[in-house]
Amino acid sequence: MEINHNNKKVWETFYGPNMGYMLDAYDKFKEDPNSVDASIQALFEEIGPPPVQEQVKQEVVNQNQATNIKQILSAMNLIKKIRTFGHLVANIYPFQNNASADRSFLELESYNLTKEDLLQIPAHLIWEDAPPTIENGWEAYEHLKAAYTQSIAYEFGHIQIEEERKWLDQQIEVKGIHSTLSNRQRTDLLDRLIQVDTFEKFLHKTFVGQKRFSIEGIDMLVPMLDKVIEEGCEDGTDNIMIGMAHRGRLNVLAHVLGKPYELIFSEFHHSPNKDLIPSEGSRGINFGWSGDVKYHLGADRKIIGEKKHTVHVNLANNPSHLEFVNPVVQGITRAAQEDSSEAGFPKQNKQTSISVLIHGDAAFPGEGVVAETLNLSKLKGYETGGTIHIIGNNLIGFTTNNTDSRSTKYASDVAKGYEIPIIHVNADDPESCLAVIILAYQYRRKFKKDILIDLVGYRRFGHNEMDDPQVTQPYQYQKINQHPVIAEKYADDLIKIKVILEEEVNEKIEGHMNSLQAIFDKLVKEDEQHHKKPLKPTSDQIPEVNTAVPFEKLEAMNKNLLNWPDTFTVYPKLERILKRRETALIGEKKIEWALAESLAFATILAEGKPIRLTGQDSERGTFAHRHLVLHDYKTAERFVPLHNLPEAKASFSIYNSPLSEAAVLGFEYGYSVQAPNALVMWEAQFGDFVNVAQTIIDQFISAGRAKWGQKSSLVMLLPHGYEGQGPEHSSGRVERFLQSSAENNWIVANVTTAAQYFHLLRRQALISDTDESRPLIIMTPKSLLRHPQSASSSSELSNGRFQPLLEQEGTGEHVDKVKRLVLCTGKVAVDLAAGLEEAAKEDVESLHIARVEQLYPFPKEETLKLIERFPHLEEVVWVQEEPKNMGAWSVVMEDLAEFVPENIKVAYIGRPKRSSPATGEPHIHKQEQAWIVQDALQVGKGGDNQ
Repeated sequence: MEINHNNKKVWETFYGPNMGYMLDAYDKFKEDPNSVDASIQALFEEIGPPPVQEQVKQEVVNQNQATNIKQILSAMNLIKKIRTFGHLVANIYPFQNNASADRSFLELESYNLTKEDLLQIPAHLIWEDAPPTIENGWEAYEHLKAAYTQSIAYEFGHIQIEEERKWLDQQIEVKGIHSTLSNRQRTDLLDRLIQVDTFEKFLHKTFVGQKRFSIEGIDMLVPMLDKVIEEGCEDGTDNIMIGMAHRGRLNVLAHVLGKPYELIFSEFHHSPNKDLIPSEGSRGINFGWSGDVKYHLGADRKIIGEKKHTVHVNLANNPSHLEFVNPVVQGITRAAQEDSSEAGFPKQNKQTSISVLIHGDAAFPGEGVVAETLNLSKLKGYETGGTIHIIGNNLIGFTTNNTDSRSTKYASDVAKGYEIPIIHVNADDPESCLAVIILAYQYRRKFKKDILIDLVGYRRFGHNEMDDPQVTQPYQYQKINQHPVIAEKYADDLIKIKVILEEEVNEKIEGHMNSLQAIFDKLVKEDEQHHKKPLKPTSDQIPEVNTAVPFEKLEAMNKNLLNWPDTFTVYPKLERILKRRETALIGEKKIEWALAESLAFATILAEGKPIRLTGQDSERGTFAHRHLVLHDYKTAERFVPLHNLPEAKASFSIYNSPLSEAAVLGFEYGYSVQAPNALVMWEAQFGDFVNVAQTIIDQFISAGRAKWGQKSSLVMLLPHGYEGQGPEHSSGRVERFLQSSAENNWIVANVTTAAQYFHLLRRQALISDTDESRPLIIMTPKSLLRHPQSASSSSELSNGRFQPLLEQEGTGEHVDKVKRLVLCTGKVAVDLAAGLEEAAKEDVESLHIARVEQLYPFPKEETLKLIERFPHLEEVVWVQEEPKNMGAWSVVMEDLAEFVPENIKVAYIGRPKRSSPATGEPHIHKQEQAWIVQDALQVGKGGDNQ
């Protein structure tokens, strides 16, 4: 069959292994058309054989050679298989080998080839980009076999973009990623490995039995990080942001981050239980008041390169929840890349900051947050220009073998789904390790995409130094115990090639060990100077700031928010909704929740504070209320009114997020840490789904300041309220936030009016870059978004302020008659307000309702003053719509017990204890809600004692 050259472009989509696959398929097709997939069969029938066959035929004729075409095609298949499967037999394991691996794909007999056959084939016929020094098929075979099956192995077959594959192939096959190190560079590398090794040995003998999660087995991690920093300095990069778990962390802190040895020794020496230690801080705060274990702590360092450029290196604080630091580091990196000083989306420079994530070989495939974070890498709201991933692969997870911890061959296989190039390297080959980190850096710089290095080593001791790993892996640890450390191996290599003398090596080892001993001896004598004063908790009094905005400014901004280009066609239904906002500030009209939010954003931007808002449906709003991004319904063009606000002096970022809670919330937390001046907000689709991000909340947002002295003013918007929508669309689990509330770690609010929301957002923005900044958790409404009771007048925005305790109008007017004080929060307060219209007059006169708008810190002073106002008060009743074992009751009960006089009864009205947050039956919900309102408004009836 003759090829139709008009269809040549069809074949141009195939390259490398894919073309090899098509060549194999065509051979099968010729023998039996039905032996290949029907779609491939149709392709061959329509456009003929792959053009490579025609090209080969023509070149053979032109060169007047008698070489068999089938041999050439077999040789091409051989080359393809080396590229594709070379990693299976590569020497990437320090003390294991691949002797049992199937090596048939390397054997010429498998392709009916001989050495003589290959010698007769010009190299360029089977290897398009063969360098001039490679003349024939045999030389090509030997060259590529060496490139793909030694101590570095590659997996690039899953990369779909041809330019990237070609570039990677060129680096490996033609240019060669190894560069010959000078003798000075080799001795410097040896010095570094000796530092790494002696530090671990000193800790092991000095602090016997203490946990340190040593780096031994993947020692090359430190020189590899050194190399990234060096390359970054050369390129003028400003920040290298690193995230890692505890394995090897102390060594990285000491040698990459420059944490003084004496401080590390002090953390071992001064800890009676070896866990509770002062926390070295970052981001402008020196020490936390609770602290964390030493192998979780972060650090900052400034390094000046040879070109006098300074790069800031940050190792993020990390809990024991391993991979959850990944999105946090990505958020920190993105914030460092962005210039938010002008209106519109912030300007991003992806080279100015680089993220490096170091993973565990069991955690990388095991923790779902890894895949969630990888999924962020190419999304416009989250991309950081590529991350360099390193798996510190010690071939075991605690006591679990990899055959029991993953379903894939390699720990790195998760990355294939995101088209991330994967490089495996033997951690006992120092110069190969440096070569692959340089390649990774260059790939990231060129393509602005993620790349992964699987640093295959081992673990010298157990999971921690208190474990005996021979209990569970006796055979493996017999090998490890006999295996020399990398510093010794590399020293022997350099001695053999006469780069250094054995005496010099011994002097280096002895000298460094003596230096560590001298530092420790001095520490013991002068240990008092290393005790640190803890940072005091934030004040429970949130700073008073003026959040009111003059009416004239609000009116002007509101008009500008409704000003879009004449050529822009807003969806007619939406246009009618938005146009109603034009007169919302005038006279007796009311401002709904969404407009109050837009005005808050506008005024914050006008004051020079950047804003970032993300969530699964945040552009429109889950409940179709926000509409901060407009879509032309004829052209699909987008328009963001806040980007075109004349008064704006800072950027506004808003993105719909992927269907992820843990990674996205972690990202926003990291962003808020790095950008304290910004108002950073994350919105749950429904508050119920926040429990998917519980680790980020517990380990970072709630406790980050106490553990690490790390500040954040992140805002979490959690739609909350019982409307009969079932157990997964009602509760933002306010009880969990209140149970973690202590030491003034955050603010928990459940506000009921648009004005309250307006002032709360503005207050958060104004205190975000102060010592009193803290996260803000807001239980936002659903049905109340458009409820008349939650709307506010313009005067409440222009003259008001946020009120932690908001009294209900129409109650408590006759102070001598009030017997019951009803305290409530959120949507049930509006239900109570509506119920007042039907309540008996004597009941209304004998009760007063107050809404606790800020649940933490609880407004004790305001509540006590309220109680003292009513001389005949008999009971304080807490009313909530959540079940008794959920919601705020269990925490509020304790708060009230502190200051409510003993002669006044404290009682509860609401649903009984339940295992599920809410019913799924709408009619049952309505009946329960009616009972709650009825009991609350009938004085002397209802209410359980605490």
